[in-house]
Amino acid sequence: MGLRPNLIVILIDDLRFDEFGAGGHPYMQTPHIDRLAHEGALFTNAFHTTPLCSPNRASILTGQYASRHGIIDNVGRDAASHRLPNYMLVLQQLGYETAHIGKWHMGNDASPRPGYETWISFRGQGQLVDPEFFEDGALRPVQGYVTDLLNTRTVAFIEKPHDRPFALFLAHKAVHPDLFQAQDGTIDLTSLGGYLPAERHRDLYRGCSFPPRPNVLRPEVVVRQKPAWRQAFALKAGERSQLLLRSVHAGTQEEIRCRAAMMASVDEGVGMLLAALARQGMLDHTCIVFLGDNGYFFGEHALGPERRFAYEEGIRSPFLMRYPPLIAPSTVVPEITLALDIAPTFIELAGGTPGRHIQGRSLAPLLSGLAQDWRTSFLIEYYSESAMPWLIGMTYKAVRTARYKLIHWVPPRILPRSALLYATGSLALRDLSLPRDAKGRVTLPLDHSRSLTHQDARRLTTTSKLAAFGSSLLMACGQSPRAPAPLVSKPAHSWVPPPPLSQAPLVQIVYGVRERQPRSDKVF
Repeated sequence: MGLRPNLIVILIDDLRFDEFGAGGHPYMQTPHIDRLAHEGALFTNAFHTTPLCSPNRASILTGQYASRHGIIDNVGRDAASHRLPNYMLVLQQLGYETAHIGKWHMGNDASPRPGYETWISFRGQGQLVDPEFFEDGALRPVQGYVTDLLNTRTVAFIEKPHDRPFALFLAHKAVHPDLFQAQDGTIDLTSLGGYLPAERHRDLYRGCSFPPRPNVLRPEVVVRQKPAWRQAFALKAGERSQLLLRSVHAGTQEEIRCRAAMMASVDEGVGMLLAALARQGMLDHTCIVFLGDNGYFFGEHALGPERRFAYEEGIRSPFLMRYPPLIAPSTVVPEITLALDIAPTFIELAGGTPGRHIQGRSLAPLLSGLAQDWRTSFLIEYYSESAMPWLIGMTYKAVRTARYKLIHWVPPRILPRSALLYATGSLALRDLSLPRDAKGRVTLPLDHSRSLTHQDARRLTTTSKLAAFGSSLLMACGQSPRAPAPLVSKPAHSWVPPPPLSQAPLVQIVYGVRERQPRSDKVF
């Protein structure tokens, strides 16, 4: 098969950064997923640039931000997803056999997309039990638990004869609950099935407890710190919102337990995949990347299934990579890594050159110690959509560095002036100084806030490290900064400050808290 590796992505739906054993989960057992970290690399600062299913899937496949590839939300953008500059198209040109097995979720169309010779998928969100699969050229019902069905089809693909290297994109439905999302992105509240582990795992982990992070707060506390959430939390108390939240046991230990039980089938599948590769003599000649498509909240910031927001639990991703020719066992990578780095990495490993339209960076130089001028900041963007009835007009842009995060809530033009929730175009600056424990291991930052005045913002411009952020805050308050500076050194998109407003203060400054997180700094 030559010297080029096989290339596999294993994508888990809604998986948080800490929802696997090597990621620090206090009771979930994932020995096969953990093996990827033991025998490869654990990326401790991996992030999503749009922490939402459809946009981030498109970003993984294209190496582009959502504002470039055009899949900006979970609305049924079926036609656009047929035109994506998918890295699989490049791999086909480089002589690879290509396959997609599992969830596509860029629209409700299950038909094959360009770039794949093997296509097994389903419509939209799919179903956990007895789903319909599009395979062998037609949509037909199949019986069984969806994770098991995808696992067996993955093994069958690996074990069939191959006369050239292959690239496989395995996208599980787990750990997403059952529901139907319409073409306009709204959730059908009559379709809510909740979380459902495989029958053999239904009682797994009963009685176990997931300790809350210190930033698990009550809504009234969060609103005092982050007034942009006032209207959303009020709407969240409505019956339509509560129906959705009850279906997933939002904010409870049962929700966390059910998700962990669903991951048991995923972990079994990873073991089956590794065993199949070993039987074929391909294991050490295959590059495997494991990640989630967005984060999730377990009560942090009084949030739950809102998952699409720029707080750490929403944007951080589990990210593992195993490829022995390039990665030594038990490697820990602390540099900022993005989901959109996968496409250029795979193209480079396949012998190609990533095109200039790709905004991610190949991880190969980073892993080989040859990377120069690695990124120190990145953009996060979200375009408000209608999936959840309590989230209205919450578009934002954010910039994150190793220490700071600036969140700009974009004011909707359709709301009346009396609707002051987001019409201020407020910003939040977060100090993400990474505290370390007694062993020197980095622990994750938390989000806490206070109001920021014009004087606070001006003081931020007195130090070079904060000049860019302070300048932006002053611009939001309608004042001129002392020394304008760009938000990031190589911005992928232009950021336009909101027009001056008379009310003040308009922004919030948020500092990290130096709290030890014993369960979140665990590596193996």
